[in-house]
Amino acid sequence: MATPYTPHAVEAAQAPHTAAGAAADTAFRSALDVVAGVEPRIAAAIGQELEDQRASLKLIASENYASPAVLLAMGNWLSDKYAEGTAGRRFYAGCRNVDTVETIAAEHARALFGADHAYVQPHSGIDANLTAFWAVLSQRVESPALERAKVRGVNDLTEQDWAQLRQSLGNQRMLGMSLDAGGHLTHGFRPNISGKMFDQRSYGTDPATGLIDYDALRETAREFRPLILVAGYSAYPRLVDFRRMREIADEVGATLMVDMAHFAGLVAGKVLTGDHDPVQHAQIVTTTTHKSLRGPRGGMVLCDTELAEHVDRGCPLVLGGPLSHVMAAKAVAFAEARRPEFQTYAHAVVDNARALAEGLLRRGGRLVTGGTDNHLVLADVSGYGLTGRQAEAALLDSGVVTNRNSVPQDPNGAWYTSGVRLGTPALTTRGLGTAEMDEIAALIDTVLRATTPTTTAGGAPSKAQYRLDDAVRDGVAKRATDLLAPFPLYPGVDLT
Repeated sequence: MATPYTPHAVEAAQAPHTAAGAAADTAFRSALDVVAGVEPRIAAAIGQELEDQRASLKLIASENYASPAVLLAMGNWLSDKYAEGTAGRRFYAGCRNVDTVETIAAEHARALFGADHAYVQPHSGIDANLTAFWAVLSQRVESPALERAKVRGVNDLTEQDWAQLRQSLGNQRMLGMSLDAGGHLTHGFRPNISGKMFDQRSYGTDPATGLIDYDALRETAREFRPLILVAGYSAYPRLVDFRRMREIADEVGATLMVDMAHFAGLVAGKVLTGDHDPVQHAQIVTTTTHKSLRGPRGGMVLCDTELAEHVDRGCPLVLGGPLSHVMAAKAVAFAEARRPEFQTYAHAVVDNARALAEGLLRRGGRLVTGGTDNHLVLADVSGYGLTGRQAEAALLDSGVVTNRNSVPQDPNGAWYTSGVRLGTPALTTRGLGTAEMDEIAALIDTVLRATTPTTTAGGAPSKAQYRLDDAVRDGVAKRATDLLAPFPLYPGVDLT
């Protein structure tokens, strides 16, 4: 059995009766006192959020708990600065401290991931992806057009040239993982801007196994010939062979872009190495900085040197002023992730996910791909006679926080879904281990077996409404509370 992980953020900076814990307690209580002096309802909501998170089994795969140092780095005077541009090249005066913050964050990111270049300004994952998309378009489409103009002896394009260039920029091809196979909406989903920017096509998974079929993907790439091949996922529970992805991209002349927002912490923690480390194979990699990386909400782009100048034009291309206070928090989180304890944490995340998967399978649950190799488990709840929406709501009633998610070829679509996505990064941060994951599997199974769909007015099974016995609901909630008791969240902070 794996040793439960207790993060240094809780061990040192949050443990009661330590100088660091006392300082954090004072800082948060003082901050809320100041907020309450202006708008007490906001202070109350912030305090209630801490209590709600303390009381629930958080299995949202995209959520975590940031350390007090990361949280406190966001609440300061850096928020008041405009700093368009990059370190040393700002459009505003008085940015020397922002330059220091951005430089340190980028230094930590490059060292943490072994990247040539790091751009830490994106405000979110979608901003990081937009920056990456346009950086590739700039490198592959715009820059060659400008070079051709110089050959003609002019320094810029004519209006007719620009019209043709805009037409070219809007008619490039992107190949990304389909939403139901585990991809993300920013990988070409039609309602998202990525699906409107590009002539887009999706690749799925093998219907029999739920795994990426690299041979089929290669054939699609050969036929479609995309400018950008996007890899990465938000609900795919297995590893991706990024070496093979790069080979496919190179064969058709595509740029390989990897969105590692979900599993960046596993890369930073050296769980994913070799063929499974996207930074070593892709020309450009995007990520969020929260989720498994356990930093503030934000984004980042890592890239090869050849793309660096284009990525650094994220502002003004798609971004406005960077959030300097969030960049400070990113720097703190990256510094934490470079410590040996983070590698222990990242490996424990995967151990816990496998234990959760095994616990569900042993109780008769259905899992997409039959298990997991990373931080998440995708359960197909149709075997319980439920939709993902019903399962999500029934579990929430019982103190277990998950999110519904599509499964491959989902008959219920993206709103009701047939699946529930479960992730272990947050509970691993609290220190829960494999024994607790098996108990959580039992709680999930208990709730889902006790939940039944109600019927619509026409007599058909409802896709949203359900019935759950109060005794089961209350019993599971009590068991969840007892399970969490030995693993307090931010135990050094007492807001009472």
